[in-house]
Amino acid sequence: MNNITAQNYQITKQKRNAKNKHNSFVVWFTGLSGSGKSTIANTLEQVLFQKGCNTYVLDGDNIRSGLSADLGFSENDRNENIRRVVEVAKVMMDAGVIVITSFISPFETDRELAKKSIGNTNFIEVFVNCPLEICEQRDVKGLYSKARCGKIKNFTGIDSPFETPKKPDITVDTSTESIEECVMEILRVIETKIKN
Repeated sequence: MNNITAQNYQITKQKRNAKNKHNSFVVWFTGLSGSGKSTIANTLEQVLFQKGCNTYVLDGDNIRSGLSADLGFSENDRNENIRRVVEVAKVMMDAGVIVITSFISPFETDRELAKKSIGNTNFIEVFVNCPLEICEQRDVKGLYSKARCGKIKNFTGIDSPFETPKKPDITVDTSTESIEECVMEILRVIETKIKN
């Protein structure tokens, strides 16, 4: 881009992490609607917050009602939504925050771009694995029934694909594990990353 020069700041991510007494990074939840991403993300944040960590959850519905309110659910719009989330997550991570994102993020290319942009050492991909039929049975928001009736188009798992992560850092299965078990599993993996 012409006429744009990145500004270098005196206070770095490393200095903020030292002040906060913990490292900042991004925990990226991916999975079908109804798999339990938001519930696990919120529970994880509560645990980290109680431990004295600076945290924030970026959730799909919240972002789409504000930052991405102008986007639909076409493949291009989904790509743009994830691109925006990645940029926000990077800024918040630089500010010293442990960022927890909860997005279906169905496409492998988008998740790989997120990992590349945020950086491998700062990116923890958590696949919330749950069979489609169980997500449909839960249908917490009533979205699957609307998608099955044709009231919602391009719905992941129905008429839009979900590409299963090839090498997630963590996989939890909410069809066989409780929310608490999933959170403890994630904590065991990220514990060493938190320590400054």
